[in-house]
Amino acid sequence: MTTKYTPLKDHDTPIKVLFTGYLCTVALGYFFALIQILFTHGMADGKFGLSVDDIVYSYYGNRSGTVLEQKLNGSMKDKAPELERFKIMEWVREGADIDAYKDEGVDKIIENRCVMCHNKEASGIPDFTDFAALQALSEQDTGATFASLTRVSHVHMFGISFIFMFVGLIFSFSETTTTQYKCIAIGMPYAFLVADILSWWLTKIHPMFAWLVIFAGMGMGVSFMFMWVTSILEMWLFKPVFINGLGARYLQRRDSTEASFVDRTWFYLKLLAKQIKPAAAFVTEQWLTRGLPVVKSWVKKYRK
Repeated sequence: MTTKYTPLKDHDTPIKVLFTGYLCTVALGYFFALIQILFTHGMADGKFGLSVDDIVYSYYGNRSGTVLEQKLNGSMKDKAPELERFKIMEWVREGADIDAYKDEGVDKIIENRCVMCHNKEASGIPDFTDFAALQALSEQDTGATFASLTRVSHVHMFGISFIFMFVGLIFSFSETTTTQYKCIAIGMPYAFLVADILSWWLTKIHPMFAWLVIFAGMGMGVSFMFMWVTSILEMWLFKPVFINGLGARYLQRRDSTEASFVDRTWFYLKLLAKQIKPAAAFVTEQWLTRGLPVVKSWVKKYRK
């Protein structure tokens, strides 16, 4: 297959080191991002591990309780002993009154357990030195605010798109992947990134979209891993993998004259579309000639 670029295996060693250093650093950052998700969203339901409930509680909220209670039973569960957490929750349930806040010693618990992180210097989290900010969390848990979603959305859009741009740029020098699959692999992360961020807003409106958050996140991860692994293997292990190893069979299938999986899928989709069009016309005709008159007769009888 003739190429108009220098394949990854043929780049000079300094360029390979540059590309590898970037890919490894980004992969490590991706790994820590997954851990951070487990310790934030993954504890929203009080249990370690990411689930649909965690996504729902994080964006839609747990409408059966207050924000403070959900946090004390979830991601903040290990920050204070059970008796102190119960005392705070009891104060919340009794109305979160400022006088009771001091009389019952809740202020001391907040000062000793929470203010070390929730203070004026901290960004992105409530300041518990301000009683009004603390009292606001005693209301119903409605999940992430639209203001926080706006802030996080634009940061992720800018930051992650740059990461995938450079990963995709390095991957574009690969030679084992056809142009067709390259385009799909490079474009997938951006499509899933938009779907991921859009799903946050949709889940905020209705919890059923929590599945879309998980699906979009998995899509980004799969496309990132495919480009990452392919790039590393071609730079450093091209001969043992693609000449003498299992990759040789893949190259044989790639160079085969038979239609690729994508080509076959596209062919069947077009075939299906051709079958749907006359079926839709038939259904429409039956509705107009038989269904609609019956409905109109029912409406007339109901009005009488």
